Amino acid sequence: MNRRHLLTLLCLATLTACGGIPLRSIPRLMQLSGDLLQAQPAEFRVAIQLDQRIAPPAASVPMLSIQLTPKVAGAFAPVDKKLPLQLAPATEPAPTSAPPGPGRKWLIYSLPPATQAELGRIQAMVRHAQSQPGDQKGGQLSLGIEQTDLALTQPQLANTEWSTWLQVKRAEGYIQVWSGTPAQLLAMAQARR
Repeated sequence: MNRRHLLTLLCLATLTACGGIPLRSIPRLMQLSGDLLQAQPAEFRVAIQLDQRIAPPAASVPMLSIQLTPKVAGAFAPVDKKLPLQLAPATEPAPTSAPPGPGRKWLIYSLPPATQAELGRIQAMVRHAQSQPGDQKGGQLSLGIEQTDLALTQPQLANTEWSTWLQVKRAEGYIQVWSGTPAQLLAMAQARR
């Protein structure tokens, strides 16, 4: 699955369009699929900056959505997974490029051990598929961060600012992948149904 054979489709934050994706992040997002497939799963993080009055529902976590479809049916097993993240310890460093202002906070999520193992299995499968001859290695990869369940909040907070940041490699830090409001996240999720 090199650049000639792989169409990368980024569906971030359960988005169906590019609305809310910062333009300055687009070049980095174009490299995201390759970076994720080479990254150490333990370094993957999702950081959400939101109004400090918002408390996501208990047990709600973002999900890493991975869909991988072979160009040639049967070349490799397709993948359609939603892998749960977990709330990271309070000592986890937040993105330094966007310190939270007054009345705002960070929620940082990492991959739990079971999700790290599953992502490692998918990475190994992709490496195996990349080694196949000719057209057998082509396919389509879609990555996303689903966070709609986290955005369920009181109506008076539905239009507060919400931004989502992603770290694939610790050395490269975080990039902002989406900005909007909880109401926009929920509306986009509703539109997809």
